[in-house]
Amino acid sequence: MIIFYLCEFIIICIGLYFSYYRSNYPIHMLQLEGYDNKEYKNWIRENKDHVSKFFYSKNYKSKTPLVWTDRAKRLLKTHKLVNVICFLIGAIITDIIYENTKSYLSLIGLIIFSLLIYYFQYVLLLISNAIRKPKEEKINLGFYLQAQEKIKTLKKESGLKVLGITGSFGKTSVKFISDTILKEKYRTKNTPSSFNTPMGLSKVINNELDKNHEVFIAELGAKQKGEIDEVAKLVSPDIGIITAVGPTHMHLFKTIENIQNTKYELIEDLPEDGIAIFNYDNDYVKPLADKTKKKTYRYGIKDIEKLDVYAKDIRVNEKGSTFTLGIKGLGEISCSSVLLGIHNISNLLAGASAAYVLGFNLEQIKNGIEKVKAVEHRLNIVPSPAGYVVIDDAFNSNPVGFRAALSVIDEFKEGKKIIITPGMVELGAIEEEENYKIGIEIAKVCDYVILVGQKISAPIKRALIDNNFNEDRIFTVKSLNDGTSKLVEIAKAGDVVLFENDLPDNYNEEWFYV
Repeated sequence: MIIFYLCEFIIICIGLYFSYYRSNYPIHMLQLEGYDNKEYKNWIRENKDHVSKFFYSKNYKSKTPLVWTDRAKRLLKTHKLVNVICFLIGAIITDIIYENTKSYLSLIGLIIFSLLIYYFQYVLLLISNAIRKPKEEKINLGFYLQAQEKIKTLKKESGLKVLGITGSFGKTSVKFISDTILKEKYRTKNTPSSFNTPMGLSKVINNELDKNHEVFIAELGAKQKGEIDEVAKLVSPDIGIITAVGPTHMHLFKTIENIQNTKYELIEDLPEDGIAIFNYDNDYVKPLADKTKKKTYRYGIKDIEKLDVYAKDIRVNEKGSTFTLGIKGLGEISCSSVLLGIHNISNLLAGASAAYVLGFNLEQIKNGIEKVKAVEHRLNIVPSPAGYVVIDDAFNSNPVGFRAALSVIDEFKEGKKIIITPGMVELGAIEEEENYKIGIEIAKVCDYVILVGQKISAPIKRALIDNNFNEDRIFTVKSLNDGTSKLVEIAKAGDVVLFENDLPDNYNEEWFYV
């Protein structure tokens, strides 16, 4: 009998050890999905080939590694407890069978049960996260309310102004551009990287924002209706910018109209004397501007007579751009920028609009524009010791941004044009169609195509072949590292290389060896 219970104990200990080890990956994925069970379940459905592996190990360095935050640590403790309870249930059942049969074969049942617990760690994590959710919401609410009160206090006591920026794309670039321009006159604080969620914003406000700051620039992100409203009520913006609306996160939003309504929550939350700024070139933003009753400014490069802030006489090349900036009521001034692509002129106009409503003159805005540097992973040129031009546009791509990047490399008149891309993700039902369409555009511009991963990039390859692209110049590789190795074989000094999109870890096809 002692031997039986010793064997039982060993089986449980081994099972717990390997189950804890296996849980790191699903915890990482859950963290990347914002600890949202709904999004995590969606990821499970879309990545059954990942979660179905019985044995696995990471075969590359994570782009966004698992961070053992306080929340992650609390989740792990709860998850360990859930595992212990599961194994105790298995042990009790095994003991009952043994007491009735006196057969050591009952241990085989425990082994099978242990293997099932090990295998279904990604499912058990849903239970652990659900258990934690009420307490985590309470903790988050405390941080949120603290940050909200701090914003109110700074507005009242220090005269803090808040600029809120949202959009399907362009919001991070506009945030950094606005920060650079506004620094010509004000002490500013912006949210780092893509800190655009309630908790990310609360952290910045609570820990970094103080009475010395005159303007707080907040990027507001959302993946479902109501989330812009939540972050807007947190930061209390005086000025709101909608950069663009397009098909991003379509697997969650489902329709463009849902995206429009969600982004417009920012404008709805502005005070009565608040100022709304719109990209009037964007077809989905234009109707939002037209229905707004609050003080409104429109920027763009089309239909200049309808705009408050505009650019004309635009010249773009591989070195940047020059244009004439026009602001109704101020006049016009010549500007230049190192930013690549005509879409970045639109982003500059957004920053110029914010500066204008905050009291800048033309010369101050011009000086700010000319100090703007490229945002990392957003069409910035990276030096290459091999002599070819590398354009890094690795931040998550969308159809509009992808086409803009292709137009940039098309400006280069010398050398071969090479693209490395996995395609686009998070486009929902239109993902395959949009990747096929972009494949047609790639065929018009590029000489060589390196596709990373077979699954997502398959529609691009099909489009290339359908459009008579030389199949000998199409390469499908397993990972970005393999793509870079292939690039070394192809590229020569003077060639132009575009890195377009870098799949987040939760969409990467090369997570496992078996």
